[in-house]
Amino acid sequence: MKILIVEDEDSLREVMIRSLEKERYVVESAANYQDALLKINDYDYDCIVLDIMLPGGSGLHLLEELKKMRKKDSVIIVSAKDSIEDKVTGLDLGADDYLTKPFGVMELIARVKALLRRTEEERKISGKE
Repeated sequence: MKILIVEDEDSLREVMIRSLEKERYVVESAANYQDALLKINDYDYDCIVLDIMLPGGSGLHLLEELKKMRKKDSVIIVSAKDSIEDKVTGLDLGADDYLTKPFGVMELIARVKALLRRTEEERKISGKE
């Protein structure tokens, strides 16, 4: 399983990468909007962990671009923005989950696993495995 972490805070990004790699996921990362857009254009991911506030642009715009490309990558938003409106906006744009900062890395791992499990089950049901 391949995961993309889009997070501009170096220490948080590194903790997420190390923790997910310990779970035996292949993890790539981007620290800004432009790098994330390039990776999303070039590769498919099983899950994208996406911060909203990024240097060079909004994670919500990346989510919109992902949907315009008709990509099926699952998305978990991680953000310090914790209002109900922010959460609803992210989910309405196509995110599969929304995790508010600060969060425990074990919770992130559990949510990634749950999301990937649901995605795998949907593939089995639709016969696309």
